Amino acid sequence: MAQAFFGGVHPNDMKAATNEKAIEQIKAPAQVVIPMSMHIGAPCKPIVAVGDKVTIGQKIGEPGGFVSAPIHASVSGTVKAVEPRPFSMGGTFMSVVIENDFQNTVCEDIKPVADPDSLTPEQLTEIVKNAGIVGQGGATFPTHVKISSGLGKVDYVLINAAECEPYITGDHRTCLERPEQVIKGAALLAKCFGVDKVYIGIEANKQNAADQLNKTIAELNAPVVVEVLHTRYPQGAEKQLVQAISGRQVPSGKLPADAGCCIFNLNTTCAIYRAVYEGMPVVSKIVTVSGSGVIEPKNLECPIGTPISCLFDECGGLKEETYKLIMGGPMMGLAQYSTEVSVGKGTGAMLAFAGDEEKYVAEPQCIRCGKCVGVCPIRLEPVFMYKYLMKGNWEAFRDQLHGMDCIECGACTYTCPARLPLTHAFRLGKQQVNNARMAAQAKAKAEAEAAAKKEA
Repeated sequence: MAQAFFGGVHPNDMKAATNEKAIEQIKAPAQVVIPMSMHIGAPCKPIVAVGDKVTIGQKIGEPGGFVSAPIHASVSGTVKAVEPRPFSMGGTFMSVVIENDFQNTVCEDIKPVADPDSLTPEQLTEIVKNAGIVGQGGATFPTHVKISSGLGKVDYVLINAAECEPYITGDHRTCLERPEQVIKGAALLAKCFGVDKVYIGIEANKQNAADQLNKTIAELNAPVVVEVLHTRYPQGAEKQLVQAISGRQVPSGKLPADAGCCIFNLNTTCAIYRAVYEGMPVVSKIVTVSGSGVIEPKNLECPIGTPISCLFDECGGLKEETYKLIMGGPMMGLAQYSTEVSVGKGTGAMLAFAGDEEKYVAEPQCIRCGKCVGVCPIRLEPVFMYKYLMKGNWEAFRDQLHGMDCIECGACTYTCPARLPLTHAFRLGKQQVNNARMAAQAKAKAEAEAAAKKEA
């Protein structure tokens, strides 16, 4: 058993509803709505217009910079609109709407690599970039940037199959049903980084998946090791995964690469496999649809851009008493205001709540019990972080309490007996800090330009 990390919580995993249900391919919807931002970094620029014919895998969004990733059509058909549509992060965002012709015509540029074993790290990075692969566990950081920035610095490559959030079982089912994709994708990363082994971290409550992976490793004689981890949230957070498997610690304000580690989500690894062995970019996503408001929970694979209403329809619909929809897990996911938002590259789950999952207090009051301090995996002090933010003192939040190190895992909110909205407050606090930083940069730039004009 791998070593443990500090803090964490043990919520009911709520996985029984879907962990034995095979991944189902849903019928593609009549229309897909593909937002031009499904990654951290600059959004894409649409390169198609209304009336254009598109095919599966055809590029429709051009990256806006190095830290960006192209976007591809997930169905074949006709572009019906290029306009702002409801967005999972709130509000609306520029999107490409494609009317499905149900011909499933694949782009003629889609071709597998002739000899995957001959790929150089630079060639693999370029393939990953062109395929639009991002972190599919929810972080959505462009994978080609992670690979290129880690080459020469990383000696530990980790695959995150922990899937520690309650309800979500897509990674679990992928290990059971598509182990060859996982292992061959991991082997590509091993060759790319020049490491002897790649480590797959998976929680102990998925032992059957670990056994399936080990069987496939033996059959393929692959340079991959499965590490069975303690079942504890947030085991899948990157800093905690690094510590649990490698024993190393990521310094404050740094990335895993600074500790010689590089982490890839399980489905990101499968996407790398598909890009190399099939030539297919990211055009589909496995989504767990579950929660007390869902009539028949399932694991579904759907085209990118599928409206979430279609997912719920595939599961028999929603119960009348459903009061909340969450994209992602209950600990870190985002509540949705409309069923017209669509599935993106980082969408791992759609949850609907109709029971007593939510327990709010009208005017919560901290009782100074300190439970939040004991469960914080980053060893922060949420009780004081919240106190300073409520007073508007985001400088103390940033400088004295190291609030920017918060990974927003939600463990403090989960354990708080007073029901304080801690994680929500910290997200807002971090945004205040970032807004102040960008305002200071803009001011400095304006002053520099004004000074340059005076000198001229």
